[in-house]
Amino acid sequence: MNPIKQILIAGIGNIFFGDDAFGCEVAQRLGRLDWPDGVQVRDFGIRGIDLAYALLEPWDHIILIDAIPRGGAPGALYVMEPDLAVAGALPPESQSLWDAHTMDPVKVLHLAQSMRATIDKVLIVGCEPSPLDSEDEMQSALSAWVEKAVGEAVEIVKSILEQLRTGGIADYQQLDLVLPAPARAVLPQVPMEETTT
Repeated sequence: MNPIKQILIAGIGNIFFGDDAFGCEVAQRLGRLDWPDGVQVRDFGIRGIDLAYALLEPWDHIILIDAIPRGGAPGALYVMEPDLAVAGALPPESQSLWDAHTMDPVKVLHLAQSMRATIDKVLIVGCEPSPLDSEDEMQSALSAWVEKAVGEAVEIVKSILEQLRTGGIADYQQLDLVLPAPARAVLPQVPMEETTT
């Protein structure tokens, strides 16, 4: 019998900054579902230190969910594998986590690595946010584009989870082939980024 895989699903975002709450909303919806032993869903919000400490636990796989501006159409979904070597080589001036409004997942990964966390398998499920009118402008609701993408992201995470638990993904590089974003008739598509090792 195969050992139970330990999988962390971590939502990231600021619920007061419009579409930045994407990761939190996806985590909240996933948290209402029943998961098998070994799978934990947590909404970390902007608590980078809490996430860094959580990453010290021996996870087989980590899935981070966050709003990620990459220049695509609002609501576009991405599945990416971060370059952990880059995360571990950030310059000192970029290492601060103390931002009152946001959490940078790459900085959190670096902090966890500096605390001797063993991080091997990380995926980021991201969504293209709509830009805020001003960096200081607070918005308590997701845009219509990102609200629609939340449900799609939930299904993508569920699919990733099933494949990770059953050994269906031997290599993360296959993800962009086996998990295409659901087709949307209105939004122009931005293809999932091909992962690299």
